[in-house]
Amino acid sequence: MKMHYTVLGAVLCSIVGLTAGVAVMSIDLGAEFMKIAIVKPGVPMEIVTNRESSRKTRTMVAFRDGERQFANQAYTTSVRFPRKAFWYLTHVIGRHFDDPQVQLYRERFPFYDLVKDEERGTVLFRTEDGETTYTPEELLAMILESAREYAEEFGEHPIKDAVITVPAYFNQAERRAILSSAEMIGLNILQLMSDNAAVALNYGVFRRKNFNSTIQYYIFYDMGATSTVATVVGYQVVKKKEGTRMETNPQVVIKGVGFDRTLGGLDVSLRLRDHLAKLFNEQKKTKNDVFKNERSMAKLLKEADRVKQVLSANQDHFAQVEGLLDEQDFRAKVTREELEELCKDVFPRVIKPIEDALHASEITLGEISEVILMGGATRMPKVQEELMKFLKSSELGKSINTDESAAMGAVYQAAYLGKGFKVKTFNVKEGNIYPIVVEFEKHQSSEAGSETSRTVRRTLFGRMNPYPQKKVMTFNKHFSDFSFSVGYGDISFLSDLDKKSFPQLLLSNVSLNGVEEAYQKHKEGSESKGIKAHFRMDESGILHLDKVESVFETVGEVTEEKDESAWSKIGSAIGGLFGGSEGKDKEAKVEDSSEPSESTDEGTEAASEQEPKQEEKTDEKTDEKTEKKTKDKKEKESDKKEKDDKKSKDGEKDKEEEKKKEEEPKKPKITTVKEVINSTLDSLDLPNFSKERMKEAKKILSTLKAKDKEKMELEKAKNELEAYIFDSQDKLSQDSYVKCSTESEREELSKAMSEASDWLYEQPDDAKKDVFIKKLKSLKDSLKDVARRVFELEERPKALDALKSMLNHSVHFLKSVKNLSNTDDPIFTEVEVTTLDTLINNTLEWRNTNLKEQQKLKDHENPTLLVEDIALKIQALDREVKYLINKAKYWKPKTKPKTDDKKKTNSTEKATNETKTEEAESKTEEADSKAEEAEFKPEEAESKVDDTTTQSPESQEEAPTDKSTQKEDIKDTETKDKEEETLQIGGSEPTKEEHTEL
Repeated sequence: MKMHYTVLGAVLCSIVGLTAGVAVMSIDLGAEFMKIAIVKPGVPMEIVTNRESSRKTRTMVAFRDGERQFANQAYTTSVRFPRKAFWYLTHVIGRHFDDPQVQLYRERFPFYDLVKDEERGTVLFRTEDGETTYTPEELLAMILESAREYAEEFGEHPIKDAVITVPAYFNQAERRAILSSAEMIGLNILQLMSDNAAVALNYGVFRRKNFNSTIQYYIFYDMGATSTVATVVGYQVVKKKEGTRMETNPQVVIKGVGFDRTLGGLDVSLRLRDHLAKLFNEQKKTKNDVFKNERSMAKLLKEADRVKQVLSANQDHFAQVEGLLDEQDFRAKVTREELEELCKDVFPRVIKPIEDALHASEITLGEISEVILMGGATRMPKVQEELMKFLKSSELGKSINTDESAAMGAVYQAAYLGKGFKVKTFNVKEGNIYPIVVEFEKHQSSEAGSETSRTVRRTLFGRMNPYPQKKVMTFNKHFSDFSFSVGYGDISFLSDLDKKSFPQLLLSNVSLNGVEEAYQKHKEGSESKGIKAHFRMDESGILHLDKVESVFETVGEVTEEKDESAWSKIGSAIGGLFGGSEGKDKEAKVEDSSEPSESTDEGTEAASEQEPKQEEKTDEKTDEKTEKKTKDKKEKESDKKEKDDKKSKDGEKDKEEEKKKEEEPKKPKITTVKEVINSTLDSLDLPNFSKERMKEAKKILSTLKAKDKEKMELEKAKNELEAYIFDSQDKLSQDSYVKCSTESEREELSKAMSEASDWLYEQPDDAKKDVFIKKLKSLKDSLKDVARRVFELEERPKALDALKSMLNHSVHFLKSVKNLSNTDDPIFTEVEVTTLDTLINNTLEWRNTNLKEQQKLKDHENPTLLVEDIALKIQALDREVKYLINKAKYWKPKTKPKTDDKKKTNSTEKATNETKTEEAESKTEEADSKAEEAEFKPEEAESKVDDTTTQSPESQEEAPTDKSTQKEDIKDTETKDKEEETLQIGGSEPTKEEHTEL
């Protein structure tokens, strides 16, 4: 999968950062681990590593020795001090104290001190001091804050926006609790995304080309640490209007979800832990019961988790813990068969989520293209065996990264929702798990005058309705203030344990004020269209009541309609005159244009048939023509009559329609009036944090963060001081420091370092960081002179070599400069040459003088020839040389007058022409003399000569008057003469070579 992320720019058309100061992140919030991803300019999509360089982080926070701990550090504390570390917080967040899931949590982790929050009715974690308590939202906020710190350190960029994944089965209260945790740390949540939707999105973005307008179904089976979720999704390319244009983009829709809240890897680990504890008790190495020791059970849980992972790939393995109880070690062999026997009642539950998901989606198993696994618990062979048996398949889909796919899908959505990035659109439609209904009382009056009421229930968002979505509920025949309730609908599809988590189905009660007042205000002259309540389920799956309004319609006549009808009549009449009217007139036009075209086609066909007969019978042809003309005339006359009849009929019809329109009653104008109704919402579900409670929580978290920062800076100051002491003590024994210092200096410095080391370990834990910073500064000042000598001793030779090289370069360059300055048009001025010459001489003199003085000093004495001064001399020479080089680079010689150049070119052309004519004459004379001496046939020679003489004048006549073309023609004639003379001679190759040389 790592290869997919590296080529992400090509697959996704890249994620281009549009703003330099924008970065977003995603947090895959699992019960045991969380994965963090980031998008920033220059980093398309990347998994964040924490301070331990791990790509996944424990969802845990611990309190020890007055400081907070996270990740693996907190996990280590949880093994030694289980009460001080808090994890699996998603089990209890957003739940009442008496919830069955909270009771299950207490059974699994009995060492936690859980108390009831009397204000909200939720859970509170009490720490070991017996006074401090934290809500699950506050503890989760600490974990989210650590995740943001990891992302900011990894990306070197501040982050404020994030997308967080949550289990798909989270209800309204649980989702609001997650948002409250993010609000406590100032983290802006772009969306709470279900983890199954994030995985489906990640799977789809790398396979965009595989989808088309035909929907394709997949099942994602996720068995994590604490729960199992099966999701049926559909991929399809859809058209969606974006602004003023239609865009075609792929879309993933959640069709069905099935889940089991308690089926996961933790349940298997707990059973194996208890099995190992029984084995240890059976060994009877101590009288104490290991089940009663919290630390020992925490150690066994850690070992059980490790053994479970090993048994996924091996048939057996040894479980071993050193010093498990009373300093007694534990070692026992565990086989895969034993583990499967321990969980024999667990594995049959593996299939149920898939069946529920298929039932909710109303899709058959045969329509599913592939079942794709994710989640760490799916690595167990028995789980895969049960799935393949149910699916009747020999293999399962394993094409995604089970650990990181949700985080990568969520960060893609974060980049899409963020303002600073441009991402290819991939629409995501999640499904509502729990149906939402509206209940209200409907009053009816009987004939006897008594009033009866009955409860009416209307479904607002059904099960698996896609969201985000807006809906409007209309309440008719309500003329006075009333109230209605919003709650969960039919939850019969849940298990018995999950049903107990809903002691009441109502979410809120809404009271409307001002209904009667609005009705009295608009009842005259208007009709009530009911009370409309606008509901919205946002991207995070949270229900909102945006507004409630009373709608009225007023009926009235407008005089402008008469004018409009009159103008429309005039316009249609004018259009009819010019043939521009639509409807029947247009159809008539089409008919008129089609009839003559057919007649002309028939005429041409008849004419073509008669053409072959013209040669045989001309008389018959004339007769046929006359007959045809008469027929055509008759047909045209009949057509005209038909057209006139049609026009008269159409005119009568138009008049009848106009009369009907005038007789019809004019449509009145309807005006809609909306009056906003005041609504008061009373939450019957888990209450949100009050403003005072939220402010107090933010203050607690900011105080803890400041304390952690101060602690971190203190540790950093201590570490820097300690490192400097050890480094300095080591340097004082090195040869370079021995050369550059005296014995007394070294003794004094060694003593100072030893005293500082003792002083460091004697400081109390609550010491301020400024004390250590001052101590470090004093030690650096004491060692400053010796360190400077060592630096000069080591770097001076290198600097002198560089100066020598620069001087040689400058001297050679000066020679070239002087040579270029002796011309009529010199590049450099005399001042520039003199300046460089003087600088070279002065630098050379300075170097020789200071080098002699430095050689007289010893290494432990302060130097006079400093590396810094040498660097300044090199810089001066380099600057001067570069100035002259740049001047030569862009220098242009002075241009001479153009008249002189033309004269010279004309004279040279004349001279060359004269020399060419003389050479041509001499060549012809030599050729003639040789021709007389050679033996050849006179007749052929005469004919050849005649040809040459006749060709030259013709070429001269045809040549253009341009001088350049004339010169080219002269050369061509000369070459032709040479070739012809060579043919006339008919001699051997040497003769031909002689002509070539000439």
